[in-house]
Amino acid sequence: MTDSLMMVLPEEILSIGSIVLMLIAAWGGQASTRMISWVAVAVLAGAMIALLGPASSGGVAFDGLFRADGFAAFSKVLIYGATAVSILLAPRFFKQTSGDDLRPEYPVLLLLSACGMGMMVSAGDLLVLYVGLELQSLAAYVLASFMRRDTRSAEAGLKYFVLGALASGILLYGISLVYGFSGSTLFPQIANAYAGIAPGTHNFGLMFGLVFVFAGLAFKMSAVPFHMWTPDVYEGAPTPVTAFFASAPKVAAVGLAVRVAVEAMGPAVDQWRQIVIFASLASIIFGAVAAIGQTNVKRLLAYSSINNVGFLLVGLAAGTQAGVAAVLFYLTVYVVMTLGSFLVVLQMRDADGQPVETLASLSGMSRTRPGLALAMAIFMFSLAGIPPLLGFNAKLAVFNAAMAAGLYPLAVVGFVASVIGAYYYLRVVKVMYFDEPIGDGFPKSGDIVEGGLITVAAVFVSPVGWLVLAPLGLATMAAAGSLF
Repeated sequence: MTDSLMMVLPEEILSIGSIVLMLIAAWGGQASTRMISWVAVAVLAGAMIALLGPASSGGVAFDGLFRADGFAAFSKVLIYGATAVSILLAPRFFKQTSGDDLRPEYPVLLLLSACGMGMMVSAGDLLVLYVGLELQSLAAYVLASFMRRDTRSAEAGLKYFVLGALASGILLYGISLVYGFSGSTLFPQIANAYAGIAPGTHNFGLMFGLVFVFAGLAFKMSAVPFHMWTPDVYEGAPTPVTAFFASAPKVAAVGLAVRVAVEAMGPAVDQWRQIVIFASLASIIFGAVAAIGQTNVKRLLAYSSINNVGFLLVGLAAGTQAGVAAVLFYLTVYVVMTLGSFLVVLQMRDADGQPVETLASLSGMSRTRPGLALAMAIFMFSLAGIPPLLGFNAKLAVFNAAMAAGLYPLAVVGFVASVIGAYYYLRVVKVMYFDEPIGDGFPKSGDIVEGGLITVAAVFVSPVGWLVLAPLGLATMAAAGSLF
């Protein structure tokens, strides 16, 4: 039992920390928000440090319910880092947007969500999978509607809740089928059930269970055709919350899908690969085409998120260690690019300090805010996969993995479809550098934290990031190896 408790130490730190901060918020009220935010970041740092012990190499905990391996640890580093950034972005946004200081529940909800996401990527059992997913989702529903007086935020929370409940029902139905026809909720036992299907025969219960489980997970990843919530929720939610949705939960959902596909349903790779390939190509093409006509930057980034999930699924479709390593590498670069883009969106303010989100408001930003325009251009070029930026290496990694697995049509179609997506990324750069400025441009925020984070993100995805390619590649391959 002691060994198992050491393996879940990061989740213990997050859960205890969130409960303590919730009590402090109840007695300290609004005045305690700033302190709670910084302590929440410290709690996330503590959880990250706890990964250095058995939490990253302990193996199986609680009789197989929980996995403490390199794959989970790598995913948790990305989740905790993105969550910490989302906490740091919030105070100035809420102060300038609603006129009210940030309420102390915000960092507490993010900590609880991070705890759930940690359980997701470490799940070794279908029930642990569902508990972690729902802990993350319940906090996310509240965060989406956090600005109670904003009708867009309330609508985003309602849509997310209703569609999320539908997806949870689909996932639960799939779980019940898999359990009913395998006799277990543990991943190794489920894998044995799939491996026991004789060649030339069909177990329709297990196959339908596989389909429904992947359908439920596709919703959490916002993969086509379960993407419908993404643009509306991204546009309506507060921008720091949208930055969070586009990063940490995406890592958790993709990590969970990878673990389920490889560990629980590995013997049925030929069956789930068909689903993954369809979702991959549909997400790449739809995400690129639907973004072309967008005039709201947050909606454009929502479709960009759908498009990038498609590329992530290319690596998963390979079903190999190299494919999983490519997924982890892509996730790392994607999180930095996406958070950097939303940091720039947070700088978009009118003369009264209110947020503006239209693409036209970026006009001529290269002349009014040249540094900010350069950072945004780097993020857009990187998201488009243009060398020598790190986004190119990420796409190259997933395509190489697919080709090594013999999936040449998938790699070719994905590569060609990526050209479509380049259009709307380059359109943003065109507006910033070639259109005439509107007014005096965005006022400078003077926020050192936001400015520093934008600089770090831009430098990471720039050619300077090639310095970390070798160690990052080794780390992702080692993390992927823990699943095989």
